Amino acid sequence: MYKRILIPLDGSALAEQALPHAITQARHFEAELVLLQILAPLPSAPLMGEVARGRAQASLNASASEYLEHIVPRVQEHDTPVRVATVEGSPHVQITEFVEANEVDLIVMSTRGQSGLSRWLMGSVADRVVRGATVPVLLVRAAKEKTEA
Repeated sequence: MYKRILIPLDGSALAEQALPHAITQARHFEAELVLLQILAPLPSAPLMGEVARGRAQASLNASASEYLEHIVPRVQEHDTPVRVATVEGSPHVQITEFVEANEVDLIVMSTRGQSGLSRWLMGSVADRVVRGATVPVLLVRAAKEKTEA
């Protein structure tokens, strides 16, 4: 049923809470798991030259790729094929575009469970993905991160 499953990760432990669910689905359907991180483009700053901006963006891209490559062994230990990708832009737009361009069959992602005013003001990437996706979306309610005192 599913051949390619996408899990968008933003580098947070909350987003990674969807990973076991994505791995389970990938194993069950013998599907490839794609780890995706979306990078916000750096704004053009009058004091930052294009060369410096390019270096900064390359550094962000390298950090994102390094983060995703760090996750790969956690997936591979379950005998699941995995690949990584990074793209630049607005998260909900890039996720839905990535799905179309890469023949993704299922999206698995965490939702932070915002409600009320904070959800209205900030919006929800998960909500926007659900509304814009042309494939099924499995949302995992992430438990809040515990802060150490």
